[in-house]
Amino acid sequence: MGRKETGTDHTSGSNSNPQNEKEFRYYSEYPEGRPDGEALEAAGVYWTDPGLRNGKKQGEYTLEDYLALPYEERWELIDGYLIRMDAPTTEHQVILGNLHIAFRRCIDEHCASCKVLFAPTDVQLDMDNKTIVEPDLIVLCDLQKLRKKRIFGAPDLLVEILSPSTHSKDMLWKNSKYQKAGVKEYWMVDPEKRKVLVNLFEKTEGEYRSRLYGFDEEIPVGISRGECRIDFAPIQRELEELYGDES
Repeated sequence: MGRKETGTDHTSGSNSNPQNEKEFRYYSEYPEGRPDGEALEAAGVYWTDPGLRNGKKQGEYTLEDYLALPYEERWELIDGYLIRMDAPTTEHQVILGNLHIAFRRCIDEHCASCKVLFAPTDVQLDMDNKTIVEPDLIVLCDLQKLRKKRIFGAPDLLVEILSPSTHSKDMLWKNSKYQKAGVKEYWMVDPEKRKVLVNLFEKTEGEYRSRLYGFDEEIPVGISRGECRIDFAPIQRELEELYGDES
């Protein structure tokens, strides 16, 4: 997927950090009708043979196959493709733990009808039997989608914490997938660069507004109209205390 700017730069208003004044509008360039398996490969996504021995190949797996996998292993099912997920690093878990607390506090205060969940939580994104994803953090406001075993449908906001093995999948393919499913807001947290890319999806198919923040900033939550803000500075301080300059 490529990205191209299709609109004029927008300033973010009086609460913006001078370092981050511009907002960009992008359009997804995934060609219509392109097979999702090819899109996955183009995004640099690779998968492992799940060894189900049922005569199926990648692109043909279903929810039934996903549920038959060993419980202790983490996989995602994306348009019939089973993709194995590596165990998260300690850095990943430190960030996720802090974000869960921060989002819970902020959402409880400003969006009381929404719930915050974290991985591993199955999301049956397209409400079919071909896709189950496990985003790192989920904000769900339509609680009719909340089931005991999984979320059935698109949440309002999703957060993915990037790693070398998931970087292409999360930034390229999932960005398009989440938007098409009806997700309103998508955060990509890059621990290595200490940056957060926030995409606010438009109602017009394929268009979205994108802004890049540093770990030293407060980031407004779009679905709360900016009333809820997540301060990344404490997260950055803890990472520096724990790991120093280690990436």
